[in-house]
Amino acid sequence: MSPVDLLTRAAGERWTGALVVGGHPGGTVYLVEGRVVHAESPAAPGVGELLTSSGRLAARTWQNALDLGTSTARVGRLLIEQGHLTQGELELCVLGAIYDAAYFALASSSAPAPAEFLDRAAHWLGPIVHIDPAAVLRESRRRATLLDEIFPDRRVDTAAVIPVPRPPRERVWLTASQWELLVAADGQRTPADLAQLLGRAGFATVQELRRLAAQGLLELPEVRADAPEFVHLPRAGGTAVDVKRTPVRVDERRPAPVISGSAPVVSVPPLPVVSVPPLPVVSAPPLPVISAPPAPPGPAPPAPGGSGSPGPAGPSRAVESAAEPGTYRPPGLARRKPGAKLPKDLAAEPPPIHPGTDEVLLKRIRTALRALR
Repeated sequence: MSPVDLLTRAAGERWTGALVVGGHPGGTVYLVEGRVVHAESPAAPGVGELLTSSGRLAARTWQNALDLGTSTARVGRLLIEQGHLTQGELELCVLGAIYDAAYFALASSSAPAPAEFLDRAAHWLGPIVHIDPAAVLRESRRRATLLDEIFPDRRVDTAAVIPVPRPPRERVWLTASQWELLVAADGQRTPADLAQLLGRAGFATVQELRRLAAQGLLELPEVRADAPEFVHLPRAGGTAVDVKRTPVRVDERRPAPVISGSAPVVSVPPLPVVSVPPLPVVSAPPLPVISAPPAPPGPAPPAPGGSGSPGPAGPSRAVESAAEPGTYRPPGLARRKPGAKLPKDLAAEPPPIHPGTDEVLLKRIRTALRALR
């Protein structure tokens, strides 16, 4: 039976339990004596998400009510008795959650979605409202018709919301709700994620998304075929080669056997040998040898003994330079007596007079040397 037919039968026979609808997104409708008391779906935010995301209840308060009343199905009654919510606030929140979840679970009844009924199954929130199943079905059909009039594509209801990178028109008019949805859409969040993030009802979120899709501001999800797609690989051309070949055993003591195949043997001609001529040897010219010019005739410098006779340093070195023209030797300097003054061309300014010994510096050096021991 389809989910709609099974719900109609459960209402006529006054069943108590849960109608579980499979498929995508699917959902569950809870009945007590043939009346709908609650509904939930993965595509619609629940009562807890609506109350905490909107800021009406703190997350700690909701969690305490779940811990105390889940086992006895009295979570809603505990919130009312403890003064966190009024009866009217909880009823409005539960009604919105029921119609949202029922739309996602029952609107796609034309598709072959599996459905089963779990007898005596109860919801942990407890019976807060009682709705006729016919009214739930009528409201689900009305919402489906309204959405199809805006934009007839149900893939927008469950697929990830991806805004277009560039608007299709020069000017685009957006409401505050549509602007919040486009800002929160990151390409991975579904309409259910956006509804839970912003604390809104699931149908209201889907309705605004359909309007955005009708304006061309959302990228539509791709249509995937039910049958698997096969990839046809290109066939290799040419002559086929037998794959059953004799295995080759590598043995160092015996040469490898020669394998003859059906393919013709193609002989490759040897490559021509190109002879490279030797590089020419470039001989560098010899470096020129610079010989010292002969010393001009004149008096030799005085000898170290004090006499005016020429010493061994002057004429002897000049003779050696003349005897060996291939070797350059600079002329030697004349020796002088100790204490004699330097020539005027070699004399320099006298060194500055030392002002005196720095005793403080010497003491520091002595202290440092003792510390090194």
